[in-house]
Amino acid sequence: MKVIVKKYGGTSVSSVTKIKNIAKKVVEDATRNSIVVVLSAMGKTTDQLVSLANRCTKNPDMRDYDLLVSSGEQVSISLLSMSIKDLGRDSVAYTGWQAGIRTNNSHSSARIIDINAKKIKKDLKENKIVIVAGFQGINNGSITTLGRGGSDTSAVAIAAALKAAECQIFTDVDGVYTTDPRVCSKAKKVDQMTYEEMLEMSGLGSKVLQLRSVEFASKYNVPVRVMHAHNSGSGTLIKKEEKSVEDALITGIAFTKDESEIMIRGVKDSPGIAASILGPIGDADIEVDMIVQNVGSDGLADFTFTVSRKDFNKAIQVIEKNKKKMNFSDVSATKNIVKVSLIGVGMRSHAGIAGQMFSCLARKKINIRMISTSEIKISVVIDQKNLENAVKALHNEFKLERK
Repeated sequence: MKVIVKKYGGTSVSSVTKIKNIAKKVVEDATRNSIVVVLSAMGKTTDQLVSLANRCTKNPDMRDYDLLVSSGEQVSISLLSMSIKDLGRDSVAYTGWQAGIRTNNSHSSARIIDINAKKIKKDLKENKIVIVAGFQGINNGSITTLGRGGSDTSAVAIAAALKAAECQIFTDVDGVYTTDPRVCSKAKKVDQMTYEEMLEMSGLGSKVLQLRSVEFASKYNVPVRVMHAHNSGSGTLIKKEEKSVEDALITGIAFTKDESEIMIRGVKDSPGIAASILGPIGDADIEVDMIVQNVGSDGLADFTFTVSRKDFNKAIQVIEKNKKKMNFSDVSATKNIVKVSLIGVGMRSHAGIAGQMFSCLARKKINIRMISTSEIKISVVIDQKNLENAVKALHNEFKLERK
């Protein structure tokens, strides 16, 4: 039988009723396939555990912190195993370390180093349903956690270790959409997309899958299917690029509202100026996204870049602190911007996509502040007030609407 790894998130296991419903589906599927289930903690359990930690101390020891927040998954895997056994099927529940997941020692943001899957393989041969706590592993005897959304990575890593036929990620949506349906009501579900496209979608604001899990899937060539936890449907299959996929010109439109723009005016147009500005920014652990340098006729330049809004105030402080070193005349900044991106592997073999995008926005009188491109992506920064209008216009322009 094929090995299938199924991962259910917190909202999918937020009640005993939901857990019992999942148990029924898993038992039914286990008649056709060998099943491993990876679970998150129930509902808001992890948030509640984090709140408890914060009430005890503002600076928790991270080993203690991981020991606490990893406990939520033990509840959900125990309840699912009980529910499956109540239906007459044998199952076994493991914490991350019991399942053989070994990580580095970066508490609260650990990375998986290795999975010893011998125990899981033995259980599957004995026709047991295996249930594993997501989001966690072990390093030198200490429990570690993988960070927010880490259960996705746990599931994909286990699928890779078992050479599973598919890793199914069950969520509260029925797949990946061409764009956010809350912004564009005509958005439609994408049946299939490549790892590269999903990496871009995840990195640019789509919250369906954790970015690290997609990277892991791409590295180990694990087919991933995003599906609704409680509704039927085939979901969205994410896999390596094939010839048939190239027929799709644009796969989706992603956007992020977490953008702010900083313009440093009147810097000297000479070698090293970018390093003198971005060096202190990087030293402050501030990630810079898009960069534009405009050169004037008087030997001076304007240097514009974007950072996350959470880093905006920190970035301004760093610039003011290093004004003498950067040697600029003044700074202007705004938080009222967004980044909108077209994504699709079809761009590789089709010219003129950028021009079509810019013409579309021009017809809607939407000004483009900054532009960046890659092989399968074109991103523009625009004023936040134009976000919905831009997404709808581009969705229509590239014929992504629901048929």
